[in-house]
Amino acid sequence: MIRSQPDVTFVVAAYNSADTIVPAIESALAQRGVTVEVLVVDDCSSDDTRSVVSAIDDPRVRLIALQQNRGPGGARNAGLQQASGRWIATLDSDDTIHPDRLRRMLDRAERMDAEVAVDNIEVVSGDGRRQQMFERAELQRHPTISLAEFIESNVLFEAEHNFGYLKPVFERAFIEIHGLRFDETLRIGEDYIFLASALAKGARCAVEPEPGYVYHIREGSISRVLKIHHVDAMLAADETFLRSHQLDEAAKLAQRKRSRSLREARSFLTLVEQLKTKSLGGAVRTAFSNPAALRHLRMPIAARLRRLTAPRPSPAATVVAAGQPNPGNSPHKSKG
Repeated sequence: MIRSQPDVTFVVAAYNSADTIVPAIESALAQRGVTVEVLVVDDCSSDDTRSVVSAIDDPRVRLIALQQNRGPGGARNAGLQQASGRWIATLDSDDTIHPDRLRRMLDRAERMDAEVAVDNIEVVSGDGRRQQMFERAELQRHPTISLAEFIESNVLFEAEHNFGYLKPVFERAFIEIHGLRFDETLRIGEDYIFLASALAKGARCAVEPEPGYVYHIREGSISRVLKIHHVDAMLAADETFLRSHQLDEAAKLAQRKRSRSLREARSFLTLVEQLKTKSLGGAVRTAFSNPAALRHLRMPIAARLRRLTAPRPSPAATVVAAGQPNPGNSPHKSKG
């Protein structure tokens, strides 16, 4: 019997996800109006993730068990290598999606002749509150997202609407033609570089303003803790990105702002560590090397650090995603 090609392959990177993986998979299987396959890539979990996935009796679900821990980017690359769907969707192992999400996104992508589609996100906090990350009207003003707009929205400390949080679906043929893969050196921000690379290669990104992806905020997520070595890795990844792609003037300007903000964030995090350890000499040297880091001390340090972590719902029903380039790390919201 010849198996027909599914419309969508879900790539689910999982690490110690036994407690959350079943709802994630079930939401993928419950998609209406599209055919799916679900590839769960276990990144050497130490819990029962593999046995939990193996117990799911559905031929559309397949477990890929890695022999060594490769991080979120490596796990996703392993899934891409075995995907057969016309479209690729990533799903974090502790998130879920609404049943009509993929049908809406594919319809919009096909109407707009787009190789990438994104949609609004519903954020569920630990106490169960649900709010949309972006105001619907804001996304309606962006029927497509250009590379310059995407980079601009990922300028730390400044951007009000961070499109790096969006969870794209990609046309698999486009990914394969251009040889796109996730950067395995990144534990935070690999989603950002992947989508930026697709846009730099000429992909058209369509925007569906309705929320379809449900982002669950959980304690212990690596996407909620930005460290200096994460910033160093993002700076290095951005340098590789710039060497690999030709950017137009608008994108170059946005990239300069982003690079400056990353360096500023590094200095700020260094300054905070030095103040915590009472290394006053080091703090003075850091302040002299990047005076802009000092201005962030005008805001309470805890509040400023929150702007460098994963999204939190705001009272205005819009998450002001002004922090890190992308929690996209976050396929391993538990550290992978």
